[in-house]
This record gives sequence, C-alpha cells and structure tokens, in this order.
Amino acid sequence: MTRIFILCLLSSMSMAQTFNTFPFKTQKPPLHGKHWMALTGKPLAATAGALTFGKGGNAVDAACAMLAATSTMWDVLSWGGETQALIYNPKTKKVIAVNALGVAPTGATADYYKAKGYDYPPEYGPLSAVTPGTPGGLMVVLAEYGKLSLAEVLAPALQMAKDGYPIEAQTANMIESYKDEILKYPSSTKVFLTHLGEDREAPEAGEIFVQKDLANTLQKLIDTEQAALKSGKSRKEAIYAAYDRFYNGDIAEEIARSTQAAGGLITKKDLANWEVKLEEPMSTTYCDYEVFKLQPWTQGPVMLQTLNILENFDLKAMGYNSTNYIHALYQSMNLAYADRDFYYGDPAFPPAEPMEGLLSKDYAKKRLQEINFEKNDPAIAPGDPYPFENKSNPYLDLLAKWPSLGANSKQSYEEFMEDFTAGTTSVVTADEEGWVVSMTPSGGWVPAFIAGETGIGLSQRMQSFVLNEVENPFNLPEAGKRPRVTLTPSMALKDGKPVLAFAKQAGDEQDQLLLQFFLNVVEFGMTVQEAVEAPSFKTLQMFSSFGKHEKIPGGMILNSSTPEWTVSELRAKGYKINFQPRTSGPINSIFIDWKHGSFWGGSSNHGEDYGLGW
Repeated sequence: MTRIFILCLLSSMSMAQTFNTFPFKTQKPPLHGKHWMALTGKPLAATAGALTFGKGGNAVDAACAMLAATSTMWDVLSWGGETQALIYNPKTKKVIAVNALGVAPTGATADYYKAKGYDYPPEYGPLSAVTPGTPGGLMVVLAEYGKLSLAEVLAPALQMAKDGYPIEAQTANMIESYKDEILKYPSSTKVFLTHLGEDREAPEAGEIFVQKDLANTLQKLIDTEQAALKSGKSRKEAIYAAYDRFYNGDIAEEIARSTQAAGGLITKKDLANWEVKLEEPMSTTYCDYEVFKLQPWTQGPVMLQTLNILENFDLKAMGYNSTNYIHALYQSMNLAYADRDFYYGDPAFPPAEPMEGLLSKDYAKKRLQEINFEKNDPAIAPGDPYPFENKSNPYLDLLAKWPSLGANSKQSYEEFMEDFTAGTTSVVTADEEGWVVSMTPSGGWVPAFIAGETGIGLSQRMQSFVLNEVENPFNLPEAGKRPRVTLTPSMALKDGKPVLAFAKQAGDEQDQLLLQFFLNVVEFGMTVQEAVEAPSFKTLQMFSSFGKHEKIPGGMILNSSTPEWTVSELRAKGYKINFQPRTSGPINSIFIDWKHGSFWGGSSNHGEDYGLGW
C-alpha cells in the first residue's frame, strides 16, 4: 500500500464516530415474516405474490405472479421486455442464473443503423426492439422450479388486464408525456391513449385501465396449458406447450407481422430461435460472504470487481459516508465501470470477454494502485486484465483511442439523468422451504411499441448496443446477440446459506447503490430497512447505457443531508456535485435470519416499491 493510502486510513479513523450514527428510526417499518416474503415495485403486484403464496405456491411461483403483474401494470416494463434472475435452489444448494434477455433481430448490425444515420440504435419504436424475453423467462422458471400451474400464476395479471386496475399517477402521467411518440403507431395509440382527441389523452390517475388485447394473449397461453393438461401432458410439459405457442405459434406470427409492418426487423424465425438460458452465475468473496451476479451480458460483475478492490481498504475505520469513504468507493467503482464499458458483452458471441482476469483478486490490487487518493481522476480508463489470464490483450490499439472523457455533448444534466436512470423494477421473494429469488425485469417501458393485436409492448433494449468498436468491441449488434444491459439482481450467501437477496431499478446506478446497500449491512451492521433508506451517493463518471451514451466526468450526486464540510472536501478533490433529497434506491431486499428462523424485508423510502410477509 502507498504511504498516502495509509495516511488516508489513519485520518478517516479519527472521524469514524462522527458518521457511525446507526441504528436510526426508519421512515418505513421493516417487514417481517416466518413463512414467506414478497417485495416488488408496485403494491398491487406484491399482493399478487401474496395471493400466490396463499394458493400453496413457493417463492418461484410468487415471483412469477409478481413479474406478470408488474409487466401488466407497466411498472417501467411490459410483457415484451426481459427478465434476469438469480434463484437459490434449496434442493441442490446452488444459485441459478436466469438469462431471459431478448436478442437483436435479423438484419440488426452496426452498419445497418449507421446507414440510417444513427450514432446508437434508437431509444423508441420498432427498431429499438429486441425479441421478447419475459414471457419465456417466466414460463421456463415456473416450469423448472415452481409448483403451481401457469393458469394459477397468471390469474392476478389476467384479471388486471381483462377487468382493469386503477392506474397510478406516475404511469398515467408518463403516458401523457410521451403521447407524441405513442401516436406514431395505431397499435400503441389504441392501448395507451384512452381519451384520444381530448386535451389529456392518457388515462387519469385512478382510472380503471383495461387491456383487452393483452388479456386475450394471456388467455391463449392459459388455454394452451389447460388443453395440454387435459391431453395427459405433465405440468411441466403443459407450461412448455404455452411457451411454444408464444414463440412458434400465432402469437409469434402477430409479433413478427406487426413489427415488420411498422418498420422493425423481428422475424418469426428470430422468435423461434430465441431461448432462455439457465447459466452459472459469477461470484466473488467479500469478508465471510459469497456474492453472486449474472454474467457479463449484464453489468453485474462490475459490483464483484469493485468489491475485490474495496476489500483492500478498512472501510469501517473510514466511517460511513466520510469524505475518504466516498472518495475510495467512487474511485474503485470508476475503475470497474471503465472495464464494464469496454469489456462486457454477450459471452455467447466472440470475442470472449476476459472475465477470469477482470475478477482476479490480483488484477484488483493492480487497479488499486491507479487510485489517486488526493484528487478525482476524470480520465480513468479500462485496465488490461489479459495478463491475469496469461494472455496478450488483442485490443490495445482500441484502448489507446478509448474516449475516457466522453463526447462532451450539449446534452443537459436533466436529459442525461433521464437516460442514466431509465427503466427496470425488482422482484424479490423467499419462502420457508428455502427458495430465494432476486429479479430485475425490465424493458418495454412507456412509450413502448405495441406489437399489433397482442397487447405486448416490445423492449427498447437495442439502444444498449454501441456501433463503434472503439467504445466496446464486445457489444456490437448482430442477429441473435444480446446487448450488454444494466439489469443486475444480487444474492449473497454466508456459510453456504443464502442470507441476502437484493435488487433495484434505475439503469446505470443499479450496481453502485446495491454495492453501498451491501456495505451498509456487512460493514456497518445495518438492518435491511436501515440499509435501503440510508443516504447513498452516485457517480456519473461512467458511460450511460441509454440514449446518447454520455458521461459526466467528476459528476457526483450527494444526499441533501450531507454535511457541508464533507461537500467542501469532496469539491476540493475535483468533484462536480449535485444533490437529491433521497439517494438510497429504490432497493428491495430480503434478509434470511437463520438464527431466528424468519425473514426481514426492506424497501427504500421513495418510489412505490414495497411488499408483504407472513
């Protein structure tokens, strides 16, 4: 360790008592349960999980019911989006990674989009769409690990679509704000603009929002399952019969037809060739915990990389949210995020991501040496993990050209933040059998293109690809390839048993706030409710995965309650600071209390996220 690093530790130790103020009275009470726990982005969707547990379902069944309900409620996602999950299976005592992200359609190449004048694939419309992943992800997870039928699990979502539900102000107002984009497509107009031609064309808050086409699509899946059961098929076979109808039958036909008619690229073959992948998760150790994330088609490993760097610090001695603590986390995250921005992509396609090197503890120590403990480095760039795999880096020429400071565009701070925090919800469940689920489903948010008569809003995830290999040679679009996404469920085990499931919404800020939540619990001894409400900070010094793919070098968001001396010290280190009154999430989390045989649930004190337990 460098001399300056030791001095930083010593100086921060003297300040530790100033900041270690927990426990504190939280604004929301923690949830408690003995038999099950269910948290998600909408209270009604949490009720869908509770109803499913009441039918005898396990945590997987409940998670699927909540996923269906949130997708029906347009909780910054819809049925044509994507689903990512980590599932702890108590029978095998293993963590399963679920990859239900859609893929680029036929003809979707960098040259295709460049020829149309795009710097990145568009944010909205049919050309932003990857193939739907959520229906397949839900049905595969349910078939493999659930107990109930598809009809039982989809019942709440079907009722909400068929009979309607009271739409929330947040979603209703979002529809109104995007109505110019919605009006471009008759199929979208039909679903979203319930008062077409009036001053306000979107639904009003509290209005009963009915989606008949979506209800018909869900009913088709249920009917197919029930017919298969009547013909003698097993529960699993019957669910897969419904899966086949969606991706190979009349639903797929209508998705492909309507998308192409509107200028999109998705073909029926693209839908038929797509499949859900059940994968090995990635993991690292921190203190006595084993932390799990998805593979590098998500940003998930960036948190693992950051933990590998941070284990070389005495974070507790620095003091919670002290100047040195924030600076150490900010710099460590930026090193990992620079690697994310250049090296992460779909591992099913060449070139192979150097993940062995990136997650090496020795590589983390090498990156640690690059930190300046006196000043922020706005030009932090990707490192070279290849020597830690005993290989030579084939992309040194691209690294030399990497735009570490971004494009310096005229995008406003407000526009940047809208892109940076776009989309996603979370679904977290656990039960007394030992099943634990952490999901971050997303995609197909308002103003999604509705695929014809299906009622399904397609994902806009194509925008997460880049078109220039200098930015990331691993994340260029081609048919059948998954874009590198921000979606990142989390799980932690201790002594071989699951203890934490946690997830959050909001684009590129997900892993940086999940990291701070985890440290709040592990380093500072907070309960999950304290940890999800505790003030966090945000770094804006990584490339947004959305819109114009910009960054704000030195950009930092602090909680409005941050002491003035901390703000002053951080500014002296070169940070450009903005403030938000709430910076903690929204995060949903479950702590499995093995000592007492119970669950603790925590949900941030802003947004509509919350849950139920029993």
